[in-house]
Amino acid sequence: MRAVLLASACVLASVSLPAMAEPVADTVARDLPGLMETYRDLHANPELSFQEVRSAKIMADAARKAGFTVTEKVGRTGIVAVLKNGPGPTILIRADMDGLPVIEQTGLPFASNRRGTSTAGVESGIMHACGHDTHMTAWIETARLMAARKAEWSGTLVMIGQPAEEMGLGALEMLKDGLYTRFPKPDYTLAFHDTPELAAGVVGAAKGWALANVDSVDMLVRGVGGHGAYPQTTRDPIVLASAIVMKLQTLVSRETNPLDPVVVTVGSFHAGTKHNIISDQAKLELTVRSYSDETRQRLLDGIARVARGEAIASGLPDDLMPQIQVKEPHTRATWNTPEFAEEAVADLKGKMGADNVVITPSAMGGEDFGEFRRADEAHIKSVIFWVGGADPAKLAAAKAGGPPMPSLHSPFWAPQADKVIASGAQALTLTALRLMAKQGM
Repeated sequence: MRAVLLASACVLASVSLPAMAEPVADTVARDLPGLMETYRDLHANPELSFQEVRSAKIMADAARKAGFTVTEKVGRTGIVAVLKNGPGPTILIRADMDGLPVIEQTGLPFASNRRGTSTAGVESGIMHACGHDTHMTAWIETARLMAARKAEWSGTLVMIGQPAEEMGLGALEMLKDGLYTRFPKPDYTLAFHDTPELAAGVVGAAKGWALANVDSVDMLVRGVGGHGAYPQTTRDPIVLASAIVMKLQTLVSRETNPLDPVVVTVGSFHAGTKHNIISDQAKLELTVRSYSDETRQRLLDGIARVARGEAIASGLPDDLMPQIQVKEPHTRATWNTPEFAEEAVADLKGKMGADNVVITPSAMGGEDFGEFRRADEAHIKSVIFWVGGADPAKLAAAKAGGPPMPSLHSPFWAPQADKVIASGAQALTLTALRLMAKQGM
């Protein structure tokens, strides 16, 4: 009788316990050949901001095939794919889709030769010089993995293909188009971005500030023009603008706490038409980078103060004071919820290997992913991962003083895409599965 009871118990156990799922890494490895075909297609056919029609369709079709309910043309060219799977948290996973107006010089056999015209009317080559093609491909695999593993989790998954990240406008456009009213509002938001600063396949995340506020500032410095032989009759705007450029750096070196990183860059300086003519104006274009909103405002106020002060010192009247325009909307800083980022890194270390997951420093680049958290800061926790795309040997050589790695937006940037896609998909999937894990599994 005891043997019968034991046998019955074994049968019941085998019925009630789910079969062990294949490790996520093994599934990704098996899927990788097909994913690389998708990647090469996306890489060869990039689309500029708010023109990502073909890219969005590839993602939408893949999500529908996996079982998601998909809505297209959200925020102009964005997509939203929803998979409801019982009670539990809502997780938003984002991939950005747009390419850049860059002529590709990687030499890849599937390099882009596409050309197009931006929303600003500029015709150029187009390239995925920021790696968004790897983001989209990993997003597709994440959608498939999560749909195939519905028995392991409970909650709602919202996966979005975001347009126009390179313009800093796509996230706001999707929110404006009802992302959090037409679709479930998330408790957590996840994304990743490839980087040449980590070895291929290594995953990292910053705690706290991940990426910076980025402001574009136009400055028109005016003066009194005249003949180069008679400078005493003029007020030279080039000399004035040069003084402003130099003085602006004191906002960084003498007016900002050294532990509060900021960057003020004058990226463009245009003035004059001829050797012997003193111009009556100079045009400057600046980018201003910061983390906190308070520091940002102090920098912008300081730029206006410096420009006016130098103009007064140059003897200009009030009606010729410099004119300053801060472009809006600006790209706002991205914040990784510290405890969430720390938990995610610790969990991924255990699942992907301690040497393959790291805490990274904050970066001064800009990303509009942070808008998805800022829309409800009190409720939403957020993290954006970095996923390394650099050849380890080349990265080590660069750190030792050898040839530098191509940066993001470089026409030579060609990440080790298979490693980026595999690690990106694993990081997103494993984190989502942990957040929505069914009790007792």
